[in-house]
Amino acid sequence: MDTKILIIEDNLEMRENIQEILELSGYDVSTAENGKVGVKMAISLIPNLIICDIMMPEMDGFETLYVLNQNQKTSSIPFVFLTAKSERSDLRKGMNLGADDYLMKPFDEIELLRVVETRLKKRESLQSSISEGSGDLNEFISNSSSLLEFKEVCATKPTIQIKKKEFVFREGDTSNSLFFIKKGKIRTSKINVDSKEYTTGLFKPFDFFGAKSLLQKIPHPESAIALEDSEIVRIHKDDFLSLIYSNRKISTQFISILSGLLIQKEEELLNLAYNSVRKRVADSLLTLFDRYSEKDEDVFSISIPRDSLASIVGTSTESVIRVLSDFKQEKLIDIKVSNIKIINLPGLKKIK
Repeated sequence: MDTKILIIEDNLEMRENIQEILELSGYDVSTAENGKVGVKMAISLIPNLIICDIMMPEMDGFETLYVLNQNQKTSSIPFVFLTAKSERSDLRKGMNLGADDYLMKPFDEIELLRVVETRLKKRESLQSSISEGSGDLNEFISNSSSLLEFKEVCATKPTIQIKKKEFVFREGDTSNSLFFIKKGKIRTSKINVDSKEYTTGLFKPFDFFGAKSLLQKIPHPESAIALEDSEIVRIHKDDFLSLIYSNRKISTQFISILSGLLIQKEEELLNLAYNSVRKRVADSLLTLFDRYSEKDEDVFSISIPRDSLASIVGTSTESVIRVLSDFKQEKLIDIKVSNIKIINLPGLKKIK
């Protein structure tokens, strides 16, 4: 099958020159005179590569790339900008939108062919690694034009059964998979030098965990254990990384998730440094409520061992038991064995 390249350029002479060079090199070339026409042709042709000018009437190159990124069929097509402007702001804007490369005008034939060959080889390499992964990953990726759809696809995959208190992985284990929770609750934690456990994350159905170690290519920096019987989907690292590299929208959303987790960790560190144990226990119960309660639920119950709650609070089990007893006397919660029931949510939020 011929390699298809779409050129979007409003200057007729430039458009025809690029077309001639690429056709003489054996490529199947189509052209469009502006962004609006180019978007329609890209959706219709699904080219292997798009070369697009930035400054155009009707729809400029930035708008063209943005629109193509919103379409499931065209979001992963390699995109190269043509520009006569070298301002850093233009380069940064294009890369933030997901451009794969730039050609600065004027350029010669060798520069053009080198960029085209490099981008096509990179895409071919990614597709090859994808095809060597799980059998239906191509379908998996084609159905994953956004993180929500990615999650919905994950929810249809075969699951691994994890019993309550069973480890998914332990701190220091080799990281070779991303995990998606189909059912249940997962807690991640670390052990400090004094052998005390500290909870680093709480996860519920439709959440991912384990991405940080995959992206950093390091062993798991924490352990993951089931708070209740759970079902998880294991996504092999090669499949996950291929998806991240070939789908700009999903990679951007994963970065957003990780950034949000970083902000959350900074807030937790501030709470540990400056808040009383009483306030931290209340905040930990509210965190459990936020993570695991049903929508519009005012009364919430969760079964959690006291040592596990202590690892979320960042204090001793004895201190947590003492504060929970105080909360029960103040009619903020009710306690039955390991089950904690929040019965006065507004009151719990007022704890200082």
